[in-house]
Amino acid sequence: MENNGKKKVGLFGGTFDPVHMGHLRAGEEIREMLGLSEVYFIPSALPPHKESSEVTPSRHRLKMLELALDSNPFFEICEYEVEKSSASYTIETLKYLTGLHADHEFYFIVGNELFSDIETWKDYRELFKLSNFAVITRPGFSNGEPPKPPLALGADFSYDKNTENVIFYRNKNSKVIAFTQIRGLEVSSTEIRRLIKTEKSIRYLVPGPVEEYIMSNMLYRGEEAQ
Repeated sequence: MENNGKKKVGLFGGTFDPVHMGHLRAGEEIREMLGLSEVYFIPSALPPHKESSEVTPSRHRLKMLELALDSNPFFEICEYEVEKSSASYTIETLKYLTGLHADHEFYFIVGNELFSDIETWKDYRELFKLSNFAVITRPGFSNGEPPKPPLALGADFSYDKNTENVIFYRNKNSKVIAFTQIRGLEVSSTEIRRLIKTEKSIRYLVPGPVEEYIMSNMLYRGEEAQ
């Protein structure tokens, strides 16, 4: 993509409950594909679609992220949503970050399943005035069809170009939706929590220091974490 002189930074939001190798590999692949200088991992304090009782306390999730990202100089943590300690809306996070970093060009990283419901997000059309979107898809598009923006955005974006493993759509504000085909790793936080609760191994699904932290703090064993 053209160089407008701004630093290209990925924004990877989620509960990270816990962070796992799939998150890390996705962030690394997208960073390389889009030529991002850094990727900010943004743990949410309270996702709008979840109850607070369903989410491990933020201090644990934040510490696990710190342990997981420590060895990668291209990965950073943004604590804005955790410090806010209220429902996490993407529009508010983007307004905060774009106001703080006028010299950055952001790419919000999101899975294709969540992105397909973009019209349910708060002020969703405003998002595309503030940030580009990097949408995670898997190799081999469904039904052999290349991905397209959801119907709610269809009139706003037009096809721009197709590079290796990335299809770009652009709107009138020159913001893009980049559908990225990543190999990734088939790992989920839900499955990791299930394995722990049933006393099965999670080795090689999460970084070693994260596994040690989970075990030493007795997380995900059925009792509420303190």
